[in-house]
Amino acid sequence: MKVELIAHTPNPEELIAQAAKLCYSEVGVDQIKEKMDEAGTKKFLEMLMSFSHASPLEHASFTFAVEGVSRTFSHQLVRHRIASYSQQSQRYVRLDNFEYIIPPKIAENEEAKKIFIESMEKDAESYQKLTEILIEEKAKKLIEKGMDEEKARKRVEKESIEDARYVFPNACETKVVFTMNVRSLLHFFELRTCTRAQWEIREVAIEMLRLCKEVAPTLFKDSGPSCVFDVCHEGAMSCGRQKEMKEFFRSL
Repeated sequence: MKVELIAHTPNPEELIAQAAKLCYSEVGVDQIKEKMDEAGTKKFLEMLMSFSHASPLEHASFTFAVEGVSRTFSHQLVRHRIASYSQQSQRYVRLDNFEYIIPPKIAENEEAKKIFIESMEKDAESYQKLTEILIEEKAKKLIEKGMDEEKARKRVEKESIEDARYVFPNACETKVVFTMNVRSLLHFFELRTCTRAQWEIREVAIEMLRLCKEVAPTLFKDSGPSCVFDVCHEGAMSCGRQKEMKEFFRSL
């Protein structure tokens, strides 16, 4: 698994502080900028984060590149709708030897791991066979009409692999680039860093939060599951480890 912060809004904390302060100021942005120093920005942001004026948080965004994750992960990720996504295509990229993600609990059990790997290898073999069958069938018609064989196979490859890909499992490895604004990120972290989140997206979320804290420590100081900044919102499903979670995320 690889999680990288590849871009973000320059000086996100200054930007958000200026935008929020404008809402309560008689003067314009230029004068606000002149009067705000690093200490003032930090103090104002701490106040802003303590109440519900969240719209200024939407002015700053962070872009991540994530690799070595499964389609199980990406199916959960795209449920966060206020974001922009670019994902490796299984329609345009032929994956003859596709990589796959083995869940840790399966990897720890030799019998389970053996069954899992055999299943992945069978899927890979089926994908290759289906792709070739479909290419041969579709290219044959073009060749009969006089098209060069190599050109004919190339012409029908995309249409063939987009059908053959249906045998791919949720474990299939994928790569994603996505952008979220700070408001969306705070909500994402609240849900996905919780111990009740699925293990893979939780690992990614924790690493994303660590990277965000390096850039904007005040904005993300109390970010994490709800128990970090409030009480646990999971009710009867709570893990009961609120103190441990607070210590972990505040020292992240």
